[in-house]
Amino acid sequence: MNRTGLFIALALSVVFGLLFGLYPELDLKIAALFYDATAKTFPLKTATWAMIARDGAMWIAWALVMPALAALVVKLVRPVKPLMISGRAMVFLIVTMLLSAIIISNVIFKGYWGRPRPVVVTEFNGKLDFMPWWDPRGACPKNCSFFSGEGATAFWTYAPAALTPPAWRPVAYVAATAFGLVTGGLRMAFGGHFFTDVLFSGIASFLVIWLAYAFIYRWPSTRLTDYGIDVALTRFAWPGYRWMQKRLGKDVGETPRIRPGGEVGSQLPSS
Repeated sequence: MNRTGLFIALALSVVFGLLFGLYPELDLKIAALFYDATAKTFPLKTATWAMIARDGAMWIAWALVMPALAALVVKLVRPVKPLMISGRAMVFLIVTMLLSAIIISNVIFKGYWGRPRPVVVTEFNGKLDFMPWWDPRGACPKNCSFFSGEGATAFWTYAPAALTPPAWRPVAYVAATAFGLVTGGLRMAFGGHFFTDVLFSGIASFLVIWLAYAFIYRWPSTRLTDYGIDVALTRFAWPGYRWMQKRLGKDVGETPRIRPGGEVGSQLPSS
């Protein structure tokens, strides 16, 4: 997650954004490679192996974030215990997954950017007019084409790649890129997305991850610590935990102090 990666992502967005903005028919030509004009369908969308691969890709992505989700749940239920994994890694993985795969792609863009999917445009035996990537005025009512939510989820694997040991990060980034491209390619083959939908899903995910990594790990003014996250979660979860323990006949007292290293000590100050 260095500046070189950021410059590459921004350069790709500018170059391909302009190219497909000036020549939007390129999206149609690429989509046509997966379309059977005789059968008037995208044949791969009914292939069993392709559907299994599509579902498997999503399972892989979500499996990578599950340790972070499990650590958060355990901490909220048992705040007396230290976090099971690095607090910064937990926050980084969960926040980037929520932003890239759910909020930005599915809630913000796909709900309001009315670009129809390839499978429903007139060029591929559909009823809606094709729209270039930059134009949100398409007739798609909901769950539209721009940009790919599954592509964003697959490209989110840049996040766990960023947490691998430095010597392995180049390989991890290449693997994440390949995973995103293959997953996005399947969506294109199904007629679910255009090339630019997949491209910008990858760029959006990368930018979210780059900014989150800088915010949590790199920038001195915003940098978080594992200790600080552990303390904050303990403060947040302790009232509910104390209430539950009282119902079981045990008062665990005010919020305890969490010493660096995860040890539970005396009470935290109330301020």
